[in-house]
Amino acid sequence: MRISACFILFQLFSAGLYAQQDSIAVVNARWETKSIARGISLKHYSFTGNTLFNSNQNITILEVKQKRKLEFDLAAEARLKKTTSEFGAENNAIAAINGTFFDVANGGSVDYIRLNDCVINENRTLAANTRAIHQKAAVVIDKGKLSISQWNGSSDWEKLLKGEDVMLSGPMILDDFADVLADTSAFSRNRHPRSVIAVDGRNRVWFITVDGRHENSAGMSLSEISKIVRWLKCKDAINLDGGGSTTLWVRGQSGSGVVNYPSDNKKWDHEGQRKVANVVLLKRK
Repeated sequence: MRISACFILFQLFSAGLYAQQDSIAVVNARWETKSIARGISLKHYSFTGNTLFNSNQNITILEVKQKRKLEFDLAAEARLKKTTSEFGAENNAIAAINGTFFDVANGGSVDYIRLNDCVINENRTLAANTRAIHQKAAVVIDKGKLSISQWNGSSDWEKLLKGEDVMLSGPMILDDFADVLADTSAFSRNRHPRSVIAVDGRNRVWFITVDGRHENSAGMSLSEISKIVRWLKCKDAINLDGGGSTTLWVRGQSGSGVVNYPSDNKKWDHEGQRKVANVVLLKRK
């Protein structure tokens, strides 16, 4: 019994030590930073040598200060699919990140989408009176300002959210600086490429991608990505569609403008975009 207790204490101590080392690695990383425009910065860091969560990780961040001359917007198709870069270019955007979950075969979101005060997609339920995990949080855009909202348990919650553009996704991974407990499903537990939108307490919005499914970047579990946004001092954060959909596009960047390494073509390049049904945009007013 004494040996078992000591072993458990050693495991807890080791886990705490690794968590502290991971936190220091993120905070002290010398992020490659590029100014895109006033109030907009593009940041990138590649954690090599298994130095983050005992793995290699490639993280790209667009950090945006919400200013009067900038606005956020949604772009979505009720049925069609396009690449994130196509959505961005067609809408004359500064940047775009892939949005919420969609019907891969037929197009269109499987989650509620309100675009310019018009509902173009309703939630698709798995069973009567149930919500999928990705229908319990929302990106809300009101007069160009972006915020994140968590489901309050009511059946008509999304319809009452104030904003011309609303996109359900999820799960919420950070709420008012606190971790939101993830479920134990494979979707939450396993490592995948991840797309996240976060806001902090200083009127800034963060588009974050973590690449995965490659030796250069393992991807993250929801628990791991929640630690990243907390260490970056974000206040609220929402998980978007990930996997092969994970794409961050910035106008004027080399090649197609894609700045992360989308995994849909199974290559470590910027060409592996998957066609998606919706994106979140950053635009000039």
